[in-house]
Amino acid sequence: MSDRRPSRILARGSYSEATRIAEILRKETVGGALLLVGTVAALVWINSPAGDSYVALRDYTIGPEALHLNLSLGTWAADGLLAIFFFVVGLELKREFVAGDLRDPARAALPILAALGGVVVPAAIYVIINLDTDDGALNGWAIPTATDIAFALAILAIISTHLPTGLRTFLLTLAVVDDLVAVTIIAVFYTDDLNPLPLAGALIPLALFTVAVQRRIRSWWLLIPLAVATWVLMHESGVHATIAGILLGFAVPVIRSQAAGGPHGGPGLAEHFEHRVRPISAGVAVPIFAFFAAGVEIGGLSGLTASLTDPIALGIIAGLVLGKPIGILGTAWLTARFTHASLDDELSWLDVLGVSLLGGIGFTVSLLIGDLAFEGGSADDQVKVAILTGSLAAALLAAILVKARDRAYERMAAAEQVDTDADGIPDVYER
Repeated sequence: MSDRRPSRILARGSYSEATRIAEILRKETVGGALLLVGTVAALVWINSPAGDSYVALRDYTIGPEALHLNLSLGTWAADGLLAIFFFVVGLELKREFVAGDLRDPARAALPILAALGGVVVPAAIYVIINLDTDDGALNGWAIPTATDIAFALAILAIISTHLPTGLRTFLLTLAVVDDLVAVTIIAVFYTDDLNPLPLAGALIPLALFTVAVQRRIRSWWLLIPLAVATWVLMHESGVHATIAGILLGFAVPVIRSQAAGGPHGGPGLAEHFEHRVRPISAGVAVPIFAFFAAGVEIGGLSGLTASLTDPIALGIIAGLVLGKPIGILGTAWLTARFTHASLDDELSWLDVLGVSLLGGIGFTVSLLIGDLAFEGGSADDQVKVAILTGSLAAALLAAILVKARDRAYERMAAAEQVDTDADGIPDVYER
């Protein structure tokens, strides 16, 4: 008879990984709070008597015309500042699978599959609702597929929950994989006019950047011009410029060479860059993008009702509020079922449902995809209203469920703090 222990999903990871995740989440929580402030400020301003001044600011153009970069401030935020956000996504994703707990294929499978389920089901729901809708409504199929980790963590901070480490790691990794899928969708489905020459040209500064970081060069005077050149050429190629950010992130080494010290080489430049750039991304880039992207004229109760009854809006809301949790929770359950794994002893499937509902907070990337899908179209305002409404509804449902389980989470958090020995590592991570 085999004495092999059954596998557990959503269990605590290693202590070093838990510590790193906690540091990331603290920064993202602050960024999420600023994101909320930027969103509210935009909505209040554009719906006030001074709304025209908001539109004038958002549409104000600046930049060199010769490089085709005479862009509005709103476009600079979407194409430029979000490239910083996706650079951090690239760093985080590579770090997770090279040096994090998710380098273990068995542990990585769950969040990857759950993220894919959380993309496919919302997209399918949107398409079903809009099959008979005209005016290119099906272009928006990808809008409800994204998860905004900063917004989700801001909600967790507001309700002051003690979400267990395993669930926080699952949420963060799911959101990062989700962002990678979103970038791939943008590159494949929302690139209309591809210009091969600048695209090929972008490979030159990208290759030089890669060589520099692989040689552990940290000189910003060299790396920033190479990164900017990559971004400019990617923008000129017709591929959305945020793709440059994630490619640059993938280029950065995660682990130092053994010659640099340490039995396994120690942490590489990815950790150094993430420490420097993440506060800029979470505290500046994403909130400013939200400020320029979330400004939509509601038009009073009648205008709100008209927007929310539009099939495109209904598809987005249903995708975020229903599709995301069904896709994430359903895939997680099926993964456990077919691998004969079970949840960690301290968790229940209600906890996974709470995290799955948080996955329905689309916002940042959803707004970006919505802008690409319906740029300048009559559905633009309905899309923004739907994203805001769907994300808010998912946040409220998640907050209610997660808060209801908070007492149990407090007991789990207390358990993680007990029996700390001389090396400062709780015994629970050494079992």
